[in-house]
Amino acid sequence: MRIIEQYLPHFIAAFWFVLCWVGYTRYASWKARTTPCLASVLHLYREDWMRRMLLRENRIADANVIGNLERNASFFASSTLIILAGILTVLGASDRALSVLADLPFVQSASRGLSEVKLLGLCVVFVYAFFTFSWCMRQYNFAAVLVGSAPMISERHVTELERKAFAERTARVISMAANQFNFGLRAYYFGMAMLAWFINPWCFMLVTSGVVLVLYRREFHSDVLEVMVYTPTPAAEVNKEKSE
Repeated sequence: MRIIEQYLPHFIAAFWFVLCWVGYTRYASWKARTTPCLASVLHLYREDWMRRMLLRENRIADANVIGNLERNASFFASSTLIILAGILTVLGASDRALSVLADLPFVQSASRGLSEVKLLGLCVVFVYAFFTFSWCMRQYNFAAVLVGSAPMISERHVTELERKAFAERTARVISMAANQFNFGLRAYYFGMAMLAWFINPWCFMLVTSGVVLVLYRREFHSDVLEVMVYTPTPAAEVNKEKSE
């Protein structure tokens, strides 16, 4: 009974962490269907990008943009491997890590087994991040192939319907890659929140809730989203002044 009371807060905190992560991911995907967010708005911009690309003979700039996006994912994938190496190093010297944590204020004492479980949980989070970033890289490779196979303006046998379908398909592939990149960044956010578990489980739950609020604020109510949704035109400016 005493053991259950000792480890129950940690079980609750771990369950809350998984619930927040999975629940927010599902909620964000559902809400994005009816509410403008960074993912949905950027997908519209990608469709515009692909339609304009089909009007250009020179696609070097488009290929460079996709290459830059792929390099961003590659950077995070490499950084994730370094983080995993650090976590495994700490896992191999857990006794020394426990002694360092014990000297910090507000840190709840924990057994070696519990600390190793926390480190393994943190390792799982960044393993997931690595897989999402690596899959993101591959999808950007697919997008580069699609850009390379885009029909040229001089190809008269390609109909407008086929060009529109190609633009939508390519934009969809790029958006899928961007979504994987977003999932990897979320893993970083929640991985940072998991560090609070080493302080105490209640702090862990509080920080996890804060991460969800930050993600929601940035994806659905950020200033950059408002700028991308609002297009200033003379008519829009007049309406805005009247409303004010």
